[in-house]
Amino acid sequence: MQRTATLKPIAALLLSATLLTGTACAQLAPAPGTPGAAPAGTTAEARKANIVIIGTGGTIAGAGASATNTAAYQSAVVPVDKIIASVPEVSKVANVKGEQIFQIGSESFNNERLLKLGKRVSELLKQPDVDGIVITHGTDTIEETAYFLNLTLKSDKPVVVVGSMRPGTALGADGALNLYDAVLVASSPASRGKGTLVVLNDEVHTGRDVTKSNTFKTETFRSPFGPLGYVVEGRTLYYRTLARPHTVQTEFDIDKIDRLPEVAVLYAYGNVNPAMVDAAVKSGAKAIVYAATGNGSVGDYMVEPLKAAQAKGVQVVRASRTGSGIVVRNAEQPDDKYNWIVTDDQLPQKARILMALALTKTNDPKQLQQIFWKY
Repeated sequence: MQRTATLKPIAALLLSATLLTGTACAQLAPAPGTPGAAPAGTTAEARKANIVIIGTGGTIAGAGASATNTAAYQSAVVPVDKIIASVPEVSKVANVKGEQIFQIGSESFNNERLLKLGKRVSELLKQPDVDGIVITHGTDTIEETAYFLNLTLKSDKPVVVVGSMRPGTALGADGALNLYDAVLVASSPASRGKGTLVVLNDEVHTGRDVTKSNTFKTETFRSPFGPLGYVVEGRTLYYRTLARPHTVQTEFDIDKIDRLPEVAVLYAYGNVNPAMVDAAVKSGAKAIVYAATGNGSVGDYMVEPLKAAQAKGVQVVRASRTGSGIVVRNAEQPDDKYNWIVTDDQLPQKARILMALALTKTNDPKQLQQIFWKY
């Protein structure tokens, strides 16, 4: 906006309208019938969606001691209404209102908070005067929350989870543009029916696939199959859709889930201690996601402890710590013989989410395996 202020009045008005609405300039406006285009004859006011922005904390609500603190700062200190007020451009594309549900770093999300958030989002989506939801969220577990909502919400209205890698006080802060983009995406009719989305760094990702890949870079979020689309000059552009079932297509309903079973994630490494399996069982875990090496490889001295856990009724899921790829059933271990489950292509932290939901439906290893292959 500083650059706009330095231009001549007419040029400034054109640039401002282009950046903030993406519709004022004919050369940037989407053609009728294309995603993001409004029906002929509608007014700008009639096109504005009603979006609720739910604040949960995170870096996007953070502040540093100085403008050069981009990685060292205090998260979850700025209320959501103040964040919204700092990005007045969002009011030009949607009617927005804020609601603070948590003020935490996302590393502090647990099952209880996940359920509370999901149920509140579900309530709001049922309201006829709500067209979409934006959730401001810390980036550490944004992928887990988005995947959970992607599997449990029963609405085709857009739900967009957004965060930032830098606090709003930092030079090069990314939160303001990320929030603006998230509101654009949530307001777009083209976003309906695409499940829960994650928007950062001008990219639109599906909550199923996206993961954080770097500790500090703004382009940290990646999906193994690429983003669903981009936000460019005020336009939401989609290039692919999610093939796996989500939201209204799943058997998981947030309104019918009051408790999630405990699922432990155990990380494999050279000289891994088998005692952690017994510790997980004693702590009440109903399933263990073993983030194994390679293609879900399990060391010879870890096989018996995991088999013993399975014999006690604790489900064993073979995952991979590599970050991408498919864990092949019966490739590294005789999964059929042990009644173990493989994750397909899902990351260990997301496999935990799916396993917890799956256990609310069945405890049969064969059925659980089908659920992993399905979602």
